[in-house]
Parts: sequence; C-alpha cells; structure tokens
Amino acid sequence: MTAPGWRPEGPRRRTGAALARNGAVLAVAAGVFLLTAALMLRFYAYDRLALIEPRTDLQLRLVDEQADYLDTSTWETVEDRKVQRTTEISGGAAAGNPDWATWRMSVDTSSGSAMIGHMDRRVVVDRATGRAVNCCGEHVGGDRAVRQAGLVLYWPAGADAGDRPLYVAEARSAPPMRYQGGEEVAGVPVRRYTQTVPDTQVPDSSRPVPADALGLERSGTVEASRWLELERTYWIEPVSGRLVAAEESRRETLRTEDGRGERLFLDADLETAPAQVAAFAEDAAGRRTTLRAVRTWAPAGLGALGGLVLASAPLLALRAARRAEEEEEEGERPEQEGEPADTAPAGAAGARRSAPLAQDEEEVPGDDLAHTRNGHDRLHP
Repeated sequence: MTAPGWRPEGPRRRTGAALARNGAVLAVAAGVFLLTAALMLRFYAYDRLALIEPRTDLQLRLVDEQADYLDTSTWETVEDRKVQRTTEISGGAAAGNPDWATWRMSVDTSSGSAMIGHMDRRVVVDRATGRAVNCCGEHVGGDRAVRQAGLVLYWPAGADAGDRPLYVAEARSAPPMRYQGGEEVAGVPVRRYTQTVPDTQVPDSSRPVPADALGLERSGTVEASRWLELERTYWIEPVSGRLVAAEESRRETLRTEDGRGERLFLDADLETAPAQVAAFAEDAAGRRTTLRAVRTWAPAGLGALGGLVLASAPLLALRAARRAEEEEEEGERPEQEGEPADTAPAGAAGARRSAPLAQDEEEVPGDDLAHTRNGHDRLHP
C-alpha cells in the first residue's frame, strides 16, 4: 500500500538528470571517435588503398586486324594479317620492402602461330608513384646494366594532369606522356596521353639477315638492327590511375649498319580489344568509387556527424544542470499537494499516544467516579 504523500516523480527526475549527465560524456566520446575515424580514413586508409596492389596478374592485348610484317622464316612480307601484341605482367611485393612490387613482364608480338618478336623484362615498381626503382635484379632482355626510369604502367592515384615519363623498354628511354585533354571511354571519364618515340635503333637487336632480303645485290648474310618509330596513346582514369585503353602505331624496320640495306619488319596500328576495354573500365570505375568514398565522402560524413554529436554535448550538460537545480529546489520546499511529507509520522505517533488514553477512559468511565464520591460523602458527613 502506497503511503500518503509519496510521489514517483522525484526518483524519475533524479534518474533523468543522471542520464543527461552521462549523455553529455557519451556525446563527447562518440564525437571524438567519429572525428578520429574521419581523419584516419582520409590520411591513413586512403594512402594505403591508393597504392598499387602488391600482387599483380595482368594481360594487356593490343590487336591490329590488317597489319603487315616480315615473316623471318621465309623472308617474305605478309600483308593485311591480324597481329597481336600481348604484354603479361605478374609479380608481388618486393622482398624486404612492402612499398615496392617486383614485376616480371613478357611481351610477345605474333600473327597466328608466327612469332614476330619477344622480349622479357623484370622491373621493381614503387607502389605509391608507379615509377621504376633500380635496386635489385631488374633487367631488360637480360641486360642487367640498364637503368629503367619513369612510369611502368599505372599512373599515381589522384595525380594531376601534367606530363609524365613512361619507360619504353625497346628504346631504353622514358619519353614523356603528354596530356591531351579529357575524354570518356566505356562510360568512364579519362585523360588522354600521347608519347612519341622518334626513329630509334633498338639496343642489342642486331642479327644476321640474308643480304638479298634487305635489297642488297650480294650473297650471304649481313648484320642488321631493328629500328623503331612509335606513337603511343593511353587513356587513364585519373582518380585510380588505372589504364582503361591503349593504342600503338608501330613501324619497325631492319637496317644494316651503313644504312644501305633496309626492309620493313612491322607496320601495325594496334589497339586494345573492346572486351578488355570494358573490363578495364569497370575495374577503374570500381576503384574510383572506393577511393572517393574513403578520401572524401566517408570522412566528410563522419566529420559532420561527429561535429553534430560534439555540439550536442553542451546542451546535454545544460539540461543535466537544470534538472539538478529542479531536484534541489524540490527537496527544499514542502509538498504543495495533500499533507506535507513530515505530517504522516507525527499523525501516526499522535494516534499511538492517544490509544492508551482511550483505553483508560473505557476502563474508568465518568459515572463510576460519581458513585464513588457519593459513597464517601455518606461515610463522612
């Protein structure tokens, strides 16, 4: 049974004030956590995600359906045939340095079963810049004295649109890839870069060639080297730095050292197969979305939410202070409704004190006292 004057609002208000005080502390903790998470995403997680993956397994195929080349098995020129240039890249993190990757690259130029050219290459890549690093066992065609430089395949994630050198292994040089403007390929915004390699002798390409195959009126063989003219175009998704499409216009010739004998070796306008362009574009778009989310969208959202939560902390603290003041005032003033809180014990004590008196009155009624007085008077006149 509830005692008179008891009111449940007091404990509830005290609990509300305590919750408000704790809420302010929790708001500060949550706000700091959200802001810290935003900073970690922007300045740590993004930098790690933007790196080139340590494990790479890639095949780039460039095709010309109507190319001309020299069949070195018969020394006859083959015209209007499909030629494919395939670059295979595989590798993983460099030993002792997780910020570098070691790639093994092989390049095969072929037409059906006929092999036109082959080259092997090993390169160490800085995963942050995409540039070649000369440190440990790299080579081009077995030449370990070569010093590779410039980009290998990918651009740095989020890089500006400026010109960048790209290494051409056949020329042993890194002419600049010059920015030509923005375009769209397979629904993905890209930047177009072009690179030009002037007529250049390919190092270590000398080989014996029949003299008559080079137009010389003599028998036997002569030493001839391969010469290369190259116009290359790359389309790069700028946020991820990924290659989306590529084209190469290659003209290669065989020439004698004195320049009197010359023969066309390869004339091809190669471009990435449409199916591969679609696959590269999808991959680049996915990485672009992830990098943007980690660098911009998620930090902005978490930062804004953390700011709002922190801003609510003073309001919660003020609310707690007001509730505490109300509780203090409520404890000092008497109750306004019903009996005061301290009347119940006094009334109960008064009731207990009056109970023996009532019992005495029942045991000694007033009329008995009157009869007693009358008898006394008769004894003592």
